[in-house]
Amino acid sequence: MKRRHFITLLGGAAVLSPLAARAQQQAVPMIGYLSVGSPESAASNVAAFREGLKEAGYVEGKNLLIEYRWGEGQNNRLPALATELVRRRVAVIVSASGTPSVLAAKAATATIPIVFSVGTDPIAFGLVASLNKPGGNLTGVTSLFDEVASKRLELAHELMPAATIIALLVNPTNPNSETQSRDLQEAARKLALQLHILRASTERDLDAVFATVAQLRAGVLLIGGDAFFGSRSGQIAALAVRHAIPTISFLRSFATAGGLMSYGGSLTDADRLVGVYTGRILKGEKPADLPVQQSTKVELIINLKTAKMLGIAVPPNLLVGADEVIE
Repeated sequence: MKRRHFITLLGGAAVLSPLAARAQQQAVPMIGYLSVGSPESAASNVAAFREGLKEAGYVEGKNLLIEYRWGEGQNNRLPALATELVRRRVAVIVSASGTPSVLAAKAATATIPIVFSVGTDPIAFGLVASLNKPGGNLTGVTSLFDEVASKRLELAHELMPAATIIALLVNPTNPNSETQSRDLQEAARKLALQLHILRASTERDLDAVFATVAQLRAGVLLIGGDAFFGSRSGQIAALAVRHAIPTISFLRSFATAGGLMSYGGSLTDADRLVGVYTGRILKGEKPADLPVQQSTKVELIINLKTAKMLGIAVPPNLLVGADEVIE
């Protein structure tokens, strides 16, 4: 029995990966990556994050281990996933998919450093004390999503000037949905537009949303900033074309997946900066001392092919101002 037990232990030790074995001997750091998305939907984000890590001197699989946790589009899964990473005793938790994932990580630990990427005001949501001196165990990057939401509405009005009814899609499980709705309502009033707020948090909800948009005879549908919508960009783009509804999102991936237009901050730029900050913390710097960075890069992407399918003549000034036109 003792001999059999000894052989079993040897067998278990043999399946350890070379990196895991080196990690035990050389203390290779392990970080956690928490996202409400999926490996497929977040592929470009992870690539940009790894690029930032590389700039800081870290390469996954060589001198760094990464534990990934995916919410698969469901915000309610994030608290349990964050707790798992805390139990794994990771050196840093990277929360790169918006406010819900950061709040889940913050609730799970007050000691493990957290590096975030959000499109909201991190002070308003209690993530940091100030942008220059975050304090606590959180720091990260803010992108221009909420700040440019009203501009997205203006673009919709410019694209479809005859449309007086606009629909806004928000995720009710996202704590920022109320702020988005309130700000867009105010912007709509200034443009003399009628704004209807629609809600979805599951794939099944999305079909119903487009049916409602058609019933309302809304001229344009705006997609509110949310990681679930980002992870379903392809599905939303397909539904928009099927129902012939001009739709504008906040993510570049929406337009590249066949959506009409996107306007918002550059997530790849933000994710690269998150990677750099993660590397600096691994080298000994404290989140409390690292100012929250503001990614100011904004992108306007127009899918001219989709516009033609919908019978929309995109104004020349929009095409000239676009960062990318997909034909």
